[in-house]
Amino acid sequence: MHDIRFIREFPDKFDQGLVARGFEPQAASVLSIDSDSRKLQLELQDLNTRRNEIAKNIGMEKSKGEDVEDLLSEGENLKKKIQMVEEELSRLQVELDAILVMQPNMIDSDVPPGKDDSENIEIRKVGHPKDLGFTPKEHDQLGEALGMMDFEKAARMSGARFVVLKGALARMERALTDFMLDIHTKEFGYTEVWGPALVREQAVFGTGQFPKLEADLFKTTNGYFLIPTNEVTMTNLVADCIIPEEKLPMRFVGYSLCFRSEAGSAGKDTKGMLRQHQFSKVELVSITTEEESQLEHDRMLSAAEEVLKRLGLNYRVVILCSGDIGFNARRTYDLEVWLPGQGRYREISSCSNCGDFQARRLKARYKSIKDKKNYLVHTLNGTGVAIGRCMVAIMENYQNADGSITVPEALRPYMRGLKLIERE
Repeated sequence: MHDIRFIREFPDKFDQGLVARGFEPQAASVLSIDSDSRKLQLELQDLNTRRNEIAKNIGMEKSKGEDVEDLLSEGENLKKKIQMVEEELSRLQVELDAILVMQPNMIDSDVPPGKDDSENIEIRKVGHPKDLGFTPKEHDQLGEALGMMDFEKAARMSGARFVVLKGALARMERALTDFMLDIHTKEFGYTEVWGPALVREQAVFGTGQFPKLEADLFKTTNGYFLIPTNEVTMTNLVADCIIPEEKLPMRFVGYSLCFRSEAGSAGKDTKGMLRQHQFSKVELVSITTEEESQLEHDRMLSAAEEVLKRLGLNYRVVILCSGDIGFNARRTYDLEVWLPGQGRYREISSCSNCGDFQARRLKARYKSIKDKKNYLVHTLNGTGVAIGRCMVAIMENYQNADGSITVPEALRPYMRGLKLIERE
């Protein structure tokens, strides 16, 4: 959500930010409605002032025994006029909000320009793709050959973009969850959270998935939404709150199932586990001040990176360009892990700084230590990391020529000491 005062003061900057993301300029429409609304507010103020004067005069005239019929008639007309103005003001506010909620966050000035993910900028690589010594297979081939990954039976039950995991791969899903949660809670100080997977409309509105991104959400017949990310649950913990500054930053981590319709991904990654309707991930959320916002963003990125480092996975860090950055974010880093079966890097984590964009929708504020005033918090979220994609990366990078999978050493304590996954 946007601050109307910013648009009044910097209309060109607002439009430039929208155009950089591929959106149409909106400042003229917004300011036209805002101007009409402000004129009506002044008119309403004058009408109320006159109504108060009439009420006072009626009392005075009655005490003198004077005729007050004209004053009563004027007062009745004013009442009707005030109601009409209030209704028009309400209509204009609804119209203005309908425009503003569909506009994305403003991006940081140093976000690179670009039309899509082909123009994202690589910041650094960590490790280098290794030669396995044989032609690597993709994860779905490996999983099906092991008898532990079943897309056909999942499709019979639920349709495309679902999977059934069995045996050691099902255990790996659980192991990766515990492994990641331990890193984030014990070493990075995040508080573990378990929350609802079904939320009301206000919750997905607060974090910006609704209404602009509604097509990607699953909605129940009684009005609930299945969460597309645990960011929704954890960020809403500070909705309608005024937090003492000394309690910031607040850092939350949580495992959850996530549900997405993938409405904009028709034809993309239709096989395998890379893009599914139901998937799991460990999510990171931070609540902080504007001054600490960028430092917290870098810290969150390092927490996500640590998972990949411990697992010995090769990856790269990229900053998303203006045409690829998410609706709610003002700046985003992606971690892309190397997949030998595909022969390319694929996203496994996305860490975003949303500034005060979500906080304005959520009415999430903090009380400053310095001046005791209330300010909007800054919210950040990051995948720490996507469990299914992490499993894909392990399978493809740790595959052996005979189709077995070596379990990374760091994960073995969470796999009951299992070192090698073979067909049972």
